[in-house]
Amino acid sequence: MRYLMLSLLLLMAPAYAAQTIDPSVFKALEQARTAQDKGNYAQARQALQSVEPKAGTLEQALIWRSRGYLAWAEGDNREALEWLEKAVASGKLDDTLLANEKLNLARLNLAEGRFAKVVQLMAPLPANADEDRLKMLVQAYQGLGQHTKALPLAERYVTAHPQADDAWLQLLVAGNAELKRFKEAERWQRKLLMRRPDNAKGWWQLAGLQQMAGSDHRALATLRAAKLKGIAFTEEQLDNLVLLASAAGQPWQGARLLDGMLDAGLLERNPKRTERLATLWWQARDREAAADAYRRLAQSSGSAKYWLHLAQLELEQSRWQAGLDALKQAERAGAERSKVRAWREWAESELSFERERQLAHAG
Repeated sequence: MRYLMLSLLLLMAPAYAAQTIDPSVFKALEQARTAQDKGNYAQARQALQSVEPKAGTLEQALIWRSRGYLAWAEGDNREALEWLEKAVASGKLDDTLLANEKLNLARLNLAEGRFAKVVQLMAPLPANADEDRLKMLVQAYQGLGQHTKALPLAERYVTAHPQADDAWLQLLVAGNAELKRFKEAERWQRKLLMRRPDNAKGWWQLAGLQQMAGSDHRALATLRAAKLKGIAFTEEQLDNLVLLASAAGQPWQGARLLDGMLDAGLLERNPKRTERLATLWWQARDREAAADAYRRLAQSSGSAKYWLHLAQLELEQSRWQAGLDALKQAERAGAERSKVRAWREWAESELSFERERQLAHAG
């Protein structure tokens, strides 16, 4: 950033030297530029404050401009914006300076998160806009959440520059995913993978996009394909894919993905993951699969909690005797008797009613 500002300041002298300005102001501007080039900001500020140009003059606009760049060099973006905006609004700068100041105002506003101001300064872009301007406008639209405006600009650049930096493709992936255009997001993610086929994060992101699209089978296939290529994922990455599905309100897809990863050996089967699998199946209303998972947990741990969960799931499926058997195990494991009693009374009542009905039918 400092290199950028110094370059701009070095270009400043010819821009105003060709115009008739007060010699004292010219001297102050040159002294400030030289001091700032050397990093002596206090001396630069003193030089700019040593003159008082007339109001409404070019000299005043140039002093404001220099104070803006000095504040920027010192890391005070807010003050830099204030001075540069005054210089631009003065109407005294020539077209060359004005274009530069608007571009740098856009940079400052972007850094400060003032995205609407960036759009105001830069849109619409000319057809031959360079990468810097295009990227800033795209970022501003993204900051405003206007992905439908950002994406066409990004695609325009990538189409014209097939070797564009990865950041452009990542932007297209993220923007399309935000709009739930998962097919398009996946297309751009695959282009990234073509560039870096051994990048584990790229494969993980592809699987994540497929999972978000509700295609857990495709996500699992992607993970398996990556494994065959020798790509190693961390357990945290794989666990997070399941959490992503849960957070997106897709417990069934999350359960299928986790189940598939456990069966494929991508993740080690342990009590914590088995419990997560059971919970996801239950949330997805697949009570039979949830009961199978809780049964394994209950049998391996002897936990009263898991026996109670199993009992509830059995009873919810009208499997009264299986529910009573699970309640017996829960009681032996130390479950709260009042809870067991309430479930047992319901199960025994339903079981008794069912037997009576069977006898009636038999008679």
